[in-house]
Amino acid sequence: MNAPVTIGSAALAELAAYLRRPAFSQVFVLVDANTARLCLPALEAQLPPGHHIIEIPAGEEFKTLATCGLVWDALTQRQADRHALLVNVGGGVVTDLGGFCGALYKRGLAFVQVPTTLLAQVDASVGGKTGVDYQGFKNHLGVFQEPLAVFIAPVLLNTLDPRQLKAGYAEVLKHWLIADADAFERQRRLGWLTDDWTPIIQESVALKQRVVASDPLESGPRKLLNFGHTVGHALESYLLTQPGREVLHGEAVAAGLVCESWLSVQRGLLSPEELDRIETFVFLVFDKIQFVLLETEAIADFARQDKKNAAGVINCTLLQGIGHGVYDQPVTEADIVAALRYYHKL
Repeated sequence: MNAPVTIGSAALAELAAYLRRPAFSQVFVLVDANTARLCLPALEAQLPPGHHIIEIPAGEEFKTLATCGLVWDALTQRQADRHALLVNVGGGVVTDLGGFCGALYKRGLAFVQVPTTLLAQVDASVGGKTGVDYQGFKNHLGVFQEPLAVFIAPVLLNTLDPRQLKAGYAEVLKHWLIADADAFERQRRLGWLTDDWTPIIQESVALKQRVVASDPLESGPRKLLNFGHTVGHALESYLLTQPGREVLHGEAVAAGLVCESWLSVQRGLLSPEELDRIETFVFLVFDKIQFVLLETEAIADFARQDKKNAAGVINCTLLQGIGHGVYDQPVTEADIVAALRYYHKL
């Protein structure tokens, strides 16, 4: 069952009321170095007296078991019991890692999500996926664990730089491509910038909740939400091994959207005209990720560890026309190499 989600200007006031419930023995607030500096000042009035701050380093490279150890150490030192609450304030790294830490601590510490990036607000904080990276593979360790609630305050997006805001937009675009052709067509004519993110966040969250409700543990339709992620995760994971070349998750997903749309054309599922519309919109928003052709095999090799795989087969989500995703589409490493080579020459 989906956790209740509050979106909009009332979200922070609702958070404050929620945290003052007498049911919680202690309240712990998990932040990274960025949200400690940029977001905590806006949240201080909402936090109950006696709360404890746990700060971790910022960045995907710290989405690891070692960082989980820091969180578990802090909870243990403060004698957190199973009636305590963990409040995860941050982007996808904090909400994924914080949820994972909560799910495992004493076999289950309740947590709520307060996403502060567009990516986390439209995707990472909703749906109950938690996890960390392991041996260079994205979200290799994790569990499904719904938060008690999610509080989405679009005002927190004002703390983001343009690059981070764009990165979140990749997940919005993904939602449209797999399930809402009308929204894609409308938005590509308007452009990506907006004065009010609330309606877009509401649409994306509602779409994701519908998909998750039909398949909470990702055995079927929830796999649609992985469109762009088979190639995107491989590209992101590879570049994380290359110091100074790291990309944001959403940037890698945007490249994955192009690559997997191209693969859809090769399967006769998507028209070349639709591919052109997707590419035009993606490159309107995102810069092209740079790599050399000699790296394509090494990038594709990361896809062998993709979580959708079965019996050694790489399963991908593709498009059967804009607005209609299809999951469990087998692809080979050679297919991924070809898609990356196509992207490279654009």
